[in-house]
Amino acid sequence: MLPFLALLMLYHTWPVIFGTYLAFTKYNIISPPEFVGLDNFRELIKDQQFWSGVVNSLKYLLVVPFIQLLSIGVAMLVNRPLKGIGFFRTAYYVPVVTSFAVVGLIWTWMYQQSGPVNFVLMHLGLMQRDSSLLNNPGSALYAVMFVTLWKGIGYYMVLYLAGLQSIGRELEEAAVIDGATRWQVFVNITLPGLRPTILVCSLMSTISAVKVFEEIFVMTQGGPVGSTYTALFFNYAKAFQDFRYGYAAAAGIVVAVISLVFGLINFKMTRGGRVDG
Repeated sequence: MLPFLALLMLYHTWPVIFGTYLAFTKYNIISPPEFVGLDNFRELIKDQQFWSGVVNSLKYLLVVPFIQLLSIGVAMLVNRPLKGIGFFRTAYYVPVVTSFAVVGLIWTWMYQQSGPVNFVLMHLGLMQRDSSLLNNPGSALYAVMFVTLWKGIGYYMVLYLAGLQSIGRELEEAAVIDGATRWQVFVNITLPGLRPTILVCSLMSTISAVKVFEEIFVMTQGGPVGSTYTALFFNYAKAFQDFRYGYAAAAGIVVAVISLVFGLINFKMTRGGRVDG
């Protein structure tokens, strides 16, 4: 285990420790860190740009229930013993293994004013004027959310598929023999059996939503007019654009605490993943 533990210390534990230390310093990578105590956190409390980013990150949590429900639905579809089902499982998973740089560029093109998304929305009467969804402050964040939803379904589908296959088939068959409908089987057998998986998936999805960055960096850079400026993008901008590493580290700690709080709420809502007897 020593090689793994060494890599874990080098790339995970040490950055966390050093980043926590930097949060209490003024550091611009040129001069040595200067200890400033809680000054960075006091400044964060008054920083409207940071709190605007936190609000956008919390809005991103709207994607969590949709991605979980759709993932469960897709997992149930591909859990059937049909001929060629392996092809569909692979097809749903392809977006997961595709680089987000590629995914972001493709969807940015699709969202363009002359792109296919606008064409479909205009012909369905859902859009009154031809404009890019990513250039509209009212729709940009939700357009990026949809990309996260599209890309993430396959990942959680695999986890839910594993959870479905761990549920004894004889339980469902016995319920059907007793006269239970498909909906009753799902509510009383499938859903309780999936509860531990739902806990893990919803927890991971919640933390990922609060810490969203790749999508914003590739597709919008926080625009337009700051409508997609998230908390983690604030960290990136302060560290690698303004070179205020101590201030960025302090913001990172606050984001981590927010993620922990929502993770605990998520854990509480799913009752710790216990399956009722």
